[in-house]
Amino acid sequence: MTASPARPGPSRSGLAFAVSAYLLWGILPIYFIALAPTGPFELVAWRILLSLVFCAILLAVTRAWRALWALLRDRRIVLTMGVAGVLIYVNWQTYVYAALNDQVVEASLGYFINPIVTVFLGVLVLRERLNPTQWVAVGISIVAVVVLAVGYGALPWIALVLAFSFGLYGLIKKRVGPRVDAVSGLTLETAWLAPVAVVQLVLVAATTGLTMGTVSGWHTALLLSAGAVTAVPLLLFAAASRRLPLIQMGFIQYFAPFIQFLVGVVVLGEPMPPERWIGFGLVWVALVILAVDLARGARAARRTVVEPA
Repeated sequence: MTASPARPGPSRSGLAFAVSAYLLWGILPIYFIALAPTGPFELVAWRILLSLVFCAILLAVTRAWRALWALLRDRRIVLTMGVAGVLIYVNWQTYVYAALNDQVVEASLGYFINPIVTVFLGVLVLRERLNPTQWVAVGISIVAVVVLAVGYGALPWIALVLAFSFGLYGLIKKRVGPRVDAVSGLTLETAWLAPVAVVQLVLVAATTGLTMGTVSGWHTALLLSAGAVTAVPLLLFAAASRRLPLIQMGFIQYFAPFIQFLVGVVVLGEPMPPERWIGFGLVWVALVILAVDLARGARAARRTVVEPA
């Protein structure tokens, strides 16, 4: 009787890349707050333009221009990346607004419910079928949003915009799949957004005035690093995705909103009234249900592969 081959363990480098990416995303609000008095429109505009510059440097250093030229010849890919750019613009602008207006906790809620929104979009867009456990998780998350809306006296629009914009962005990235690598994808997205960024900088300059180079050397250095701050976590995430199973990535993705939540509550002292705790508690229950269902499905899939026909 021959022994079955040992199943490979988790990639240490993949885990390191994934944890690093989500850790950086988790502490991002602190970086944005440190850039005061830069407003959200100026900050996002510099983020777009400097990300484009950073990607161009990466492409030059790695000599990866050929892959980008190949994508540019595919009109459908170029247009798809334009749509992805619009979605990530909405996501960035909303997130920076939240960070600079004492709404970090609500922003973290958006990324907590993002996996549930992704499941919901799978049903609406991809016509996927949910099992009863997944429907329970979706139902609980809807109740959580209602509880939070009643507590706030209004819909938690920041959380919903972040969750749906990033959910739709992920859906588009899934459609293009491995044909578009992380650097080329971000290059195309920021290239589409560059004219919008230039218009925003012109409007800010004509109204409140630009802060780049006018506050301090430290502030200027921080603002100039916006491109790297944007691109590095995305590259780490892409590297982790190639090395880790989807289920492990699914669990690690909760690092970022959990850190954001701690930043909002512990570091920034944002209020957490009882209805907010109840709403977040319901979201966390829904996430636990989804995680258990995901783990159970992964184990069943492994058994199907291992068992002889």
